[in-house]
Amino acid sequence: VRQDDLQDEVSCSICLEYLKDPVTIDCGHNFCCMCISDYCERWSTAGAALCPQCRAGFLQSTFRPNRQLANIVEGFEQLALQTDKEPMEKLCEKHGKKLHLFCEDDGEAICLVCDKSREHRSHTVIPIEEAAQDYKVGLRQFLGPAWFLPLQEKVRARRELIVAEFAKRHQALEEEKQLLLQRLEEDEEETLRKLQENTAFLVEQSSSLVQLMSEIEQKCQQPAADLLRVRPSWAHSVIIFPFLVDVTLDPSTANAYLLLSQDQQRVRVSEKRQDVPNNPERFDTCTCVLGRQRFTAGRHYWEVDVGEKTSWTLGVCEESVSRQGIFTPSPATGFWTIWLRNGDEYAALTSPLTELMLRVKPRQIGVFLDYEAGEVSFYNVTGSSHIYTFHDTFSESLRPYFYPGVRAGGLNDAPLSLQPGTE
Repeated sequence: VRQDDLQDEVSCSICLEYLKDPVTIDCGHNFCCMCISDYCERWSTAGAALCPQCRAGFLQSTFRPNRQLANIVEGFEQLALQTDKEPMEKLCEKHGKKLHLFCEDDGEAICLVCDKSREHRSHTVIPIEEAAQDYKVGLRQFLGPAWFLPLQEKVRARRELIVAEFAKRHQALEEEKQLLLQRLEEDEEETLRKLQENTAFLVEQSSSLVQLMSEIEQKCQQPAADLLRVRPSWAHSVIIFPFLVDVTLDPSTANAYLLLSQDQQRVRVSEKRQDVPNNPERFDTCTCVLGRQRFTAGRHYWEVDVGEKTSWTLGVCEESVSRQGIFTPSPATGFWTIWLRNGDEYAALTSPLTELMLRVKPRQIGVFLDYEAGEVSFYNVTGSSHIYTFHDTFSESLRPYFYPGVRAGGLNDAPLSLQPGTE
């Protein structure tokens, strides 16, 4: 092995000088501690960098001082100095003779006179060329493959750890993928089922409409006088009644001055305050009450018997409407309602109010909610006619709303009565 090759092994590839305070990084290469530290400060990311020689990744926190290599470098420097000064051959400081021998006990070069002296007589002394050769062999062994075996084992273990960790993550991702695909398949099946149900419903409605058209055509053939005597309630039944639902009153929302029937189908105003809990769902000022039902989709129809009452308010409202204090019902505040005041004043509670002119005083009011279409419609069941339709967009649960009005000295004492949800 040439001295130049060995000199490369004990030199830093960054500063190209002999290794000073050598440290070893993960890949096994050695550098001056200061050189590799400066390199990491310039090129590392989050404490990780690439080896300047082999480009393998390493962490700054894993630097390992290499004391044994530092001693070998020091010895190599001494040998190099002796070689460099061979033309000016260094002499023994005590005797002025050439240094032909090397004392292994004291670790220094000596002359022939020193070897015979009492100081070195019992020491192990070898020719200086042989000592230099031993140092070179030791350096080659230290820098050879065997020295890297522990480091290679650590690198192999770390590589296996990384592979296992990514395999575990891949398995977790695969399981999550399968779960999402399963949910997607279930959603697809549920959507298909609903489509099939809707298709069956539309077929049924189509048949009803065909029947309705046939009846209309037949009635159109009747004499005018007979036709005018026919009430259109049959059309109302065919189109609206398939969506008829049972609505009951929710006592937890009823104002303390309201009386609810035991079956929760009727409500009227009382002269006395009832002994009820002061829960947050209850209307504390307005004498109104909500239905138990909450609608978030679909079409729903219910009827309310208003009889000869002189005032009332009916419709739907959002679940989140204010229950405290005085409020003005309108779509802006989450209410879609119509009212009667003073016995003959009907209005839709828009902003401003929309006055309604009814030919026949209704004794029963029908309320029809089409959630997806954003429509709330009111019908005069007594006169078999449409009263008014709100058009809006709904974003939360809607509940039936009932206000039986004030007592008016007993003139408006009659209850609001819900009709059973059957044809």
